[in-house]
Amino acid sequence: MIFAAGLGTRLENETADKPKALVKAGGKTLLEHAILKVRAAGASRVVVNVHHFSEKIIEFIHAHNWGVPVMVSNESGLLLETGGGLKKAALLFSRNEPILLYNVDILCGLDLRKVLEKHLSSNALATLIVRNRNTQRYFKFDDNMQLVGWINKQNGEKKISRPENFDNAKELAFSGIHIVNPDIFEYMPAENRFSIVKLYLELAKTKTIKGLIDNSELWMDVGKPDELEAARRLFRNTE
Repeated sequence: MIFAAGLGTRLENETADKPKALVKAGGKTLLEHAILKVRAAGASRVVVNVHHFSEKIIEFIHAHNWGVPVMVSNESGLLLETGGGLKKAALLFSRNEPILLYNVDILCGLDLRKVLEKHLSSNALATLIVRNRNTQRYFKFDDNMQLVGWINKQNGEKKISRPENFDNAKELAFSGIHIVNPDIFEYMPAENRFSIVKLYLELAKTKTIKGLIDNSELWMDVGKPDELEAARRLFRNTE
């Protein structure tokens, strides 16, 4: 599933007349980069959630042959956040395969097939891809890479899943890439709009929610203007 429903407010003028998913870098839209990335990882189908300028994304999807089925989960009426977006799309997924979740504004060099292999071998309900990078908010993991909590360094807010391991846990930044087992739908809250981060932190109290460190050279959040420009320079230098 590619999360493409965001408003793209950080990109300002870039998204005045189109959704973030259709902003271009290296001659391709961010949505195209994302679909090709997950397809290369062996995705049997792709679900894209839409909200802002939803009709433009739907038209773009239908205008291309992607090599795999690409389906739309339409959130035009109400933006549901990541957890709610996944919940709404539940019927579009196979219940026999893990679900790769990928933010449309991420460009990365990570081998997603290897991520899938590690997820399957860990018996985790969810695997969160994380990196050693500077940010304001961090997931915290124990020595076994089990999620134990979350911290906001800017305001000091903490969310603790496993108190006994929280203080000495590793702090790692989320990469906007995660894999979940279909069983996760059994544990979702009754409400339709919620953060998947909040769900992970609640489930981590009793379930196996793992982190996997990505040390690959390329990772960019091109939903930020400076990183989008850096990505465009990178593509110009490599094309």
